[in-house]
Amino acid sequence: MSLVPTLRVPIDLGERSYDILIGTGLLADDAGWDDLPRSADALIVSNTTVAPLYAERLAARLATRHRRVLQVALPDGEQHKDWQTLNLVFDALLAAGCDRKTVLYALGGGVVGDMCGFAAACYMRGVPFVQVPTTLLAQVDSSVGGKTAVNHPLGKNMIGAFYQPLRVLCDLDVLDTLPARELSAGLAEVIKYGPIADMAFLDWIEAQLPALLARDKAALAHAVRRSCEIKAWVVGEDEREGGLRAILNFGHTFGHAIEAVMGYGAWLHGEAVGCGMVLAAALSQRLGLVDAAFVARVQRLVAAAGLPVQAPPMPLARWFDLMRVDKKAEGGEIRFVLIDGPGKACMRAAPDALVAEVISAHSAAA
Repeated sequence: MSLVPTLRVPIDLGERSYDILIGTGLLADDAGWDDLPRSADALIVSNTTVAPLYAERLAARLATRHRRVLQVALPDGEQHKDWQTLNLVFDALLAAGCDRKTVLYALGGGVVGDMCGFAAACYMRGVPFVQVPTTLLAQVDSSVGGKTAVNHPLGKNMIGAFYQPLRVLCDLDVLDTLPARELSAGLAEVIKYGPIADMAFLDWIEAQLPALLARDKAALAHAVRRSCEIKAWVVGEDEREGGLRAILNFGHTFGHAIEAVMGYGAWLHGEAVGCGMVLAAALSQRLGLVDAAFVARVQRLVAAAGLPVQAPPMPLARWFDLMRVDKKAEGGEIRFVLIDGPGKACMRAAPDALVAEVISAHSAAA
């Protein structure tokens, strides 16, 4: 019997609408799978860390729906989110003669989900796929909304496509095997939803942080559901990031620069985002949008979640070079997601001098 009831969060995108299911025991429960397509072939895309834990369990679940259930295990880590690794998915599909009705299943964290989704968008110009996220970060953010991509040495997630899954199945039981560092990284993406959209949720996160760190299933279920509800609303309003959806990138402009300069994988994505939120909150204060108490609150919560609050040392020129290739930049002008009063986000440029002050004040000594 499930420890928590299965929750359903709809993503309303017309013909591309789908549900996010959140609960325990979903990998073993028929209910989440019954109305998904049946096809001759399925391919489970996972990685070398997750596949030994859960791939056979998922394959057994899919065996009643597909005549052949194939598997490919990608190398694990953000540093492998590239074209060379993506081709391993295409190699598996083509070697097996998979047709355009083949269903891909992304079993892993954000890297696996992004690459599996991008492969699904490209193979035979589009085949269906299902997200089965196995990290907290993927469950609350990257598996939802259809953004798929690979990295380039000059920029993170710069090559990709918008391509929606058929479903997202968030089985909270898989978080039992998640390393503590990965759990903290996922909490960064949970925390971000408070300052940008829901201060009551931020209050709840502060109160329930010990339970979340202890992997209490009821607390995790609420955190995943509320995060997905906020993201579902944003994606429903702006699927292709023409405006509103950019608020989901709070902390990401600074964070992506940190990831790039450190080398993808040295800092986890959530660690870079957590630190980036502190810098973005501080920049919001310097622009007169929030007060110092708000910045201190964000920094305390990020630190309490086990995330870094000091950026690594790098030359200011390098910061600006990296942030100018961020996807939100326009005409070489860096645009940041900032907090325009608690619970409300905006996107705007900021004077380079203020940005430099924030970086200097929140960077570790060289």
